[in-house]
Amino acid sequence: MTLIKSISGIRGTIGGRPGENLTPIDTVKFAAAYGSWLKTYSKKDKLIVVIGRDARLSGEMVQNLVVSTLVGLGIDVVDLDLSTTPTVEVAVPLEKADGGIILTASHNPKQWNALKLLNEKGEFLDAAQGARILEIAEREDFDFSEVDDLGSITRNDAYIDIHIDEVLNLPLVDAEVIRAAKFKVAVDAVNSTGGIAIPRLLKVLGVEVIELYCDPTGHFPHNPEPLKQHLGDICELVVREKADFGIVVDPDVDRLAFISDDGEMFGEEYTLVACADYVLGKTKGNTVSNLSSSRALRDISEKHGGTYEAAAVGEVNVVTKMKANNAIIGGEGNGGIIYPESHYGRDSLVGTALFLMLMAERGGTVAELRASYPSYFMSKKKIALTPGLDVDGILKTMAEKYRDEDISTIDGVKIDFPENWVHLRKSNTEPIIRIYTEAKSQSEADMLADRIIGEIREVAGI
Repeated sequence: MTLIKSISGIRGTIGGRPGENLTPIDTVKFAAAYGSWLKTYSKKDKLIVVIGRDARLSGEMVQNLVVSTLVGLGIDVVDLDLSTTPTVEVAVPLEKADGGIILTASHNPKQWNALKLLNEKGEFLDAAQGARILEIAEREDFDFSEVDDLGSITRNDAYIDIHIDEVLNLPLVDAEVIRAAKFKVAVDAVNSTGGIAIPRLLKVLGVEVIELYCDPTGHFPHNPEPLKQHLGDICELVVREKADFGIVVDPDVDRLAFISDDGEMFGEEYTLVACADYVLGKTKGNTVSNLSSSRALRDISEKHGGTYEAAAVGEVNVVTKMKANNAIIGGEGNGGIIYPESHYGRDSLVGTALFLMLMAERGGTVAELRASYPSYFMSKKKIALTPGLDVDGILKTMAEKYRDEDISTIDGVKIDFPENWVHLRKSNTEPIIRIYTEAKSQSEADMLADRIIGEIREVAGI
């Protein structure tokens, strides 16, 4: 069982002992730390925080604990109940709120949950803010309100529809163009809130929807990370139903993957590539993704006359670099689309609409679209961390070993070879070292990953 405290929030497994897992005591402590920090940060007499959750089994319990804790601090809560991460991000500025908390462990399995923390813009907190909240939690420096000053709770379950309206109002989204294409699309929402949001968006756009695992019960029918090895059911469904393509989202709907009409993975790395291809074809500009993302985005950006920059892994790091470089689209290679015309957050609803526009205007099949892009293949592997393992020392040794190559150490170690690359980093969300590689064939990517894993094990003595 695990509890991970990081600048991006608190994440852990449900049950067990306080301080070692995400227990009710830990949930209250970190909600109180966030609320206490917010009272100091905003300096307003009365604060508003938006709360939303995915459908995982512990969600209602965690929601009740977080909402009651904020009320106890004298903070008013707008409770969206079942929602999505991007929907909460959209709701915060629309509600003129001072912050937001999304209760989701994203792609982690059902035993996990988390508090993901937002500022008044509906964007993730920066490193300094996150560190301050961890300090407050460690000291338990809380000052709860007296009875006459308790906060209030407002329930609002309309925000998924409001979010959909926001997507439809984007200048590069033309609902009539999409309706005219008469798409047929299968959707796997892993029995979480994507099963509410994605089919609803598609139906408004005139798309025929085949729903698979769209009942938001929180009983995930497969590993919720949208990777090829977990998605056999929808790949078969797309072919059987002769769908134009399939859509897969993770439990909180900030990661988006497509299945081609032939039942093959479009590739989650190519979600951002395709959406950027459409946007850059309409609006000249620059792009940003993280260090673990495909070189294909760089190639597409340069094809359209734009420039590409890489940021450290983590949505807040990508957003910071996007703002600095005036990027018009960006995100992460795990299927996260950030389109500033909407908001600075990964958003599968926005990504779905942009992809539908690309397909409606370009014509042809999704398999043909994928074949038109530069062909890169990635291997994503990991090594479980054990107590006492010196991760920083391992990464430093690996950087020294390959010092004659093009090295970046802004986030772990990325080694750019002429024909491929490898990125090694400690995960922010799981007790693992991630090993991502990319090459011009799958076998080459896998072989590079296995070679590097062997070298790491040798260095670590494991």
